[in-house]
Amino acid sequence: MNIPQVSQKQEKSFFKKAGFLIGFVTASQLAGVVGSVFTAGAVDTWYKEINRPPFTPPDWLFAPVWISLYVLMGISAYLIWNKGLKTKGVQAALMVFFVQLVLNSLWSILFFGLNWILIAFLEILVLWIAIFIMIYKFYPLSRTAALIQIPYILWVSFAAILNFSFAVLNTF
Repeated sequence: MNIPQVSQKQEKSFFKKAGFLIGFVTASQLAGVVGSVFTAGAVDTWYKEINRPPFTPPDWLFAPVWISLYVLMGISAYLIWNKGLKTKGVQAALMVFFVQLVLNSLWSILFFGLNWILIAFLEILVLWIAIFIMIYKFYPLSRTAALIQIPYILWVSFAAILNFSFAVLNTF
């Protein structure tokens, strides 16, 4: 039986790609870590005291959902990067990816860190638009990369409704 040999070039390419996949997933998870720094302290303090809509999920649900979504974000960005930075649209798509990551972290700072519920709602609308643009930019480059962002935009849609409900119950 002949076992196919892997060339050094193929091996280097594999490790380079694996490194970038890990890098994109890690960058996405770091956005979550930034958000969680502001969330962790607030969950046991003011967040417990504010009025919540009846459809608020239990606190334990948020971490596994966000961790999963950040993994999908990283995989999606990797699929776009893997098309080649010289490929038309790749750099713009990745720029939008990084912008939405910043906006994602910013929401936690506004909502949990600063307790600016209404401002956080306005910001999550901007985040939603950035996610939509990201999906739009990803789609022609990789359908898979775009489609695995659907759970993210759906969750952020739910989060926006939840955030709005918090604003109505606690601001007005």
